Amino acid sequence: MIKVVEPSSDTQGDAGSVEAGGYRQELKRTLGSFQVFAISFAFISVAVGIFATFDEVLLTAGPVGIWLWIVAAVGQTLVALVVAQFAARIPLSGSSYQWASRLASPKIGWWFGWLTFCYLAIGVVAVDNALASQAFMPLAGLEPDEGTARLITLVVLLIQTVLAVASTRLVSMINTVAVGLELALVVVVAIALIVVVAITGNGSAGNLTSRGVVENAPDYFSVGGGLMLAMIMGLATLVGFDSAANLAEEAKDPFRTVPRAIVGSVVAAGVLGMLFLITLTMAIDDIPRVSADGSPVAAIMRDQLGPATEKTLLVAITVAFFGAGIVVMVACSRLVYAMSRDGRFPAHRLMRRVNPRTGTPIPATVLVLALGVVLMVALPGDALLELVTASTILPAVAYGSTIVLYLAVRGRLSRRKGAFDLGRFELPVAICALVWTLVALFVLVAPREALVSVVIVVGLLLLGGLFFVVMLKLDRQALETEPGDENAFTA
Repeated sequence: MIKVVEPSSDTQGDAGSVEAGGYRQELKRTLGSFQVFAISFAFISVAVGIFATFDEVLLTAGPVGIWLWIVAAVGQTLVALVVAQFAARIPLSGSSYQWASRLASPKIGWWFGWLTFCYLAIGVVAVDNALASQAFMPLAGLEPDEGTARLITLVVLLIQTVLAVASTRLVSMINTVAVGLELALVVVVAIALIVVVAITGNGSAGNLTSRGVVENAPDYFSVGGGLMLAMIMGLATLVGFDSAANLAEEAKDPFRTVPRAIVGSVVAAGVLGMLFLITLTMAIDDIPRVSADGSPVAAIMRDQLGPATEKTLLVAITVAFFGAGIVVMVACSRLVYAMSRDGRFPAHRLMRRVNPRTGTPIPATVLVLALGVVLMVALPGDALLELVTASTILPAVAYGSTIVLYLAVRGRLSRRKGAFDLGRFELPVAICALVWTLVALFVLVAPREALVSVVIVVGLLLLGGLFFVVMLKLDRQALETEPGDENAFTA
C-alpha cells in the first residue's frame, strides 16, 4: 500500500520533512516558486550554452546541426521528469545523494554525492572562466590572454563567494535579475533578427539545412563524426536542472515548487533555445566567415544589428554567466553541507556549520572558492580544458544512475497528495529516460577526442574510491546508518 501524506505549504509543514530526515531546519526558507525556477533555469542558461558552443556546431556539423537540439531537449525533459519524481518525495538538500542514501544505502548515496560534487566543483570554474574569456574580456576590449582570464576568474569567484555567504535571498534576487535579462535577451534578439533579415535580405532560410564548411567531410555521419558532435551543444547546455533540488530546504512548499522548477526549466530552455538557434542560423549571411569566427553569435549580432547591439549582447551574456556561476557555487555548497552533516565528507565537522545570522553554510561555500583557486593556479591550460570537457560526462553518468535508482525503488516511494506525480506514465517515462541517457553517454564518449576526458572521469572516481576506503576504515558507522525515520519517505 502506498503511503499518502497530506499536503502542507506553510513553513512548519515544510520543516517537517527536514525533521523527518533527522535534521534541524537550519537553512532559511526564503525561495518562492519563481525563485526556485530561476535557480534551475540559470544553471542551464540557454544564452550562455549557445554562446559557448555554437562555434563547435558550425565547425563540426554545419548550421543544420542545430536541429539536434530538439533531440537533446526531449531526452533531457524525460530525465527531468524522473528527477522531479524524487524531488517531490524527498525534499532535502543534497538531491540525488539523499535519494540514494535513503532508498538504496548510505554507501551508494555517497557515490551519488561524490559524482555530483565533482561535476559542480568543476562547473563553477568552467562557467566563471568562460565568463572571463568569452564575455567580459571582449566586452572590455581586452586581447585574448589566458593569464588575464584566470585573474578575472579568481576575482569573479571571490565576489560570488561573498554574495553566496551573505544571503540566499540576495543570491536569489541577483539570479532572478539575470534570468529575466536572459529571457528578454533571447526573445528580443530573436525577433530583431527575424525583422532585420526580412527587411535586408542578409541571411537565408536555406541555412537551416546547410552543412556549411563541412559539406564534404568524409566522416560526417560516422560514429564520433561531425553530426554526432553537434549533439554535445544540447547535452552540455541542458543540464543542472536538478540544482533546485539541492536548495529544497530553502524553498517554500518544496513538494510542488522544486519538481515544477526542474521540469519547467528544461522545457522553457528547450523551446527558447530552439527559437534562438533558428533565428541565429537564418541570420548568417556568410557561413564560412562566421564559422571561422571565434565567437559566431557575437559576429552575427554585429553583422545584422550593429556593434552597439553586440556590446549589449555581451553585457547580457556576462550577467547570465555570473548568475549561472553563483547558482552552481550555491548548489555545490549545499551538497557539501548535506554530506557533511551526515559525517560523510572531509572535514565534515567544519563543513556542516551554518551561520545563524545569514543562514548559509559559510565553510562549505569557502571550500568551493578554494577549489576554484587551486584549479586556476595549479592547472596548465590544456589540463584545465580537458577537466572542463570531462565535466560534461559526469552529469550524464549521474542522471543515468539516478534513473536506474528510480526504477529499482519506485514501488517503495511514498506519495504526497497534491505533489508532482506522473501517475501511470512514470514507468514508460523512466524507461525512455534510461535509454536516452545511454545514448547521451555514447555520444559524449565515442569521439576520439573524448579519451582524455574519460580518463579524467575515471581518475576522479578512483580519488573518490580512496576516500571511501578511508571512511570505511576510520568511520564505518557514518556509511551504515541514516539519520531520521527510516520509513519517512517510503511506502
